[in-house]
Amino acid sequence: MAKQKKKSPSTIAQNKKALHDYFTDERIEAGLVLAGWEVKSLRAGKAHLTDSYVLLKDGEAWLMGSHITPLPEASTHVIADPTRTRKLLLNRRELEKLYGAVQQKGYTCVALSLYWKKHLVKCQIALGKGKKAYDKRMVQKERDSNLEMQRALRTSTR
Repeated sequence: MAKQKKKSPSTIAQNKKALHDYFTDERIEAGLVLAGWEVKSLRAGKAHLTDSYVLLKDGEAWLMGSHITPLPEASTHVIADPTRTRKLLLNRRELEKLYGAVQQKGYTCVALSLYWKKHLVKCQIALGKGKKAYDKRMVQKERDSNLEMQRALRTSTR
């Protein structure tokens, strides 16, 4: 039976599909503008980043496609939209770096994870270049060979 990685207690949600679909080059930490009901839902772990990406428009960065499920107790007085666009807080230098890289051929900006940093919610975003089908097969082949080597080392040391 394979061991499963445990999420650290500060991690809220991860986008494993992005690591499968993209070669990630540079990672940046960004803050998020959230409503009160969203923070309560994040504390309960009700977030998904599966098809999320970052849109750069008018000198601002926006998180699109993320899903934060509202808690029934927390959002009674507000009409909650779970898939609304959320603003990312980045400084001007980081925005210019991201915008310049996205303008190049093949680069996109994806959200990798949501996590707590002290009492703030942070989003790790990365510049990614799309993988082709043969790249995905090569990565899987490397992963399998590494697992086989680790298994062989474990059995030889016993």
